[in-house]
Amino acid sequence: MMGCTQLLLLIPMLLAAEHHSITEAFSLVSTAPAPVRRATTTTLSSTVENFFEQPSQQVVQDDLPTIATAGESQSIQLRSVDKDALINTSIFIIAIATVVTTVLSVDVGITRGWTAEEIALRIPLDNWRSYTNILSMAPIETKAVTSATVYTIGDIIAQKTEGLDIGKLDRGRILRSALAGLIGHGPMSHVWYHVSEDFFDNTLHLHAWWDFVPKVVIDQLVFGPIWNNSYILLLGIMQLQKPGQIFGDMKRSTIPLLISGLKLWPFVHCITYGLIPVENRLLWVDLVEIVWVTILANQANNSEAQPADDKDR
Repeated sequence: MMGCTQLLLLIPMLLAAEHHSITEAFSLVSTAPAPVRRATTTTLSSTVENFFEQPSQQVVQDDLPTIATAGESQSIQLRSVDKDALINTSIFIIAIATVVTTVLSVDVGITRGWTAEEIALRIPLDNWRSYTNILSMAPIETKAVTSATVYTIGDIIAQKTEGLDIGKLDRGRILRSALAGLIGHGPMSHVWYHVSEDFFDNTLHLHAWWDFVPKVVIDQLVFGPIWNNSYILLLGIMQLQKPGQIFGDMKRSTIPLLISGLKLWPFVHCITYGLIPVENRLLWVDLVEIVWVTILANQANNSEAQPADDKDR
């Protein structure tokens, strides 16, 4: 057992090792008596080992929760994406299967003895006849469902053009667009085409071959802006946006949408008002509108993102 003198010599050496530097500690050891040098060298060696080992162990221990947390987060995110992809894919498969089955089964039960050519010819004709029968019995409801279908397809295309995978498609946004077509575009278009035709035929008595020209102009300057803003209004209400934000989106979008519409609709409506019967105009317009709805959905989505961009600035 070392004496008091040796202990007193050991203390400053240990303090030097802990609070100053290893070099200073070993310089003190070299001047100490032999028994103290042996005891102190052992202690200093232990101190050096602890000095270098403990921080590395601590760093490893500190990094483990971070690595685990990142792995868990990535795993959760992967499971979420896979789940959404499965749900969206299932919805698309069910919808496509339903449409195909409905179209192909229009003549079920009466095709005995028909050739393949006869079946291929009759299926589109009989589907068209079925559609016109339903249209004559329930014109507003039929046009509403037609527009809802078109707006659904258009919004899906719009999201795909934004680079979203099937698992990241916004189902809420798709549903809002479908409802806008169902309760907005279909019924409003039905009323507009009948009012427009009645106004030019029975009020202005305009029956010249060129009467489609003023109809196209009025459509673009009156109904076009009305519907575009109604679309944004419906989306804003369904998203529970504040009135100020909704009207701000309408103000920002009115002119750009009008200009975008002039690139497409005047040419389309030359056929709409010049060749297509009133009852079938919405169907024709809806077929073309898949392209337009893609533009409209992108514009509305940009308006939704505008407040967040302004806030970031």
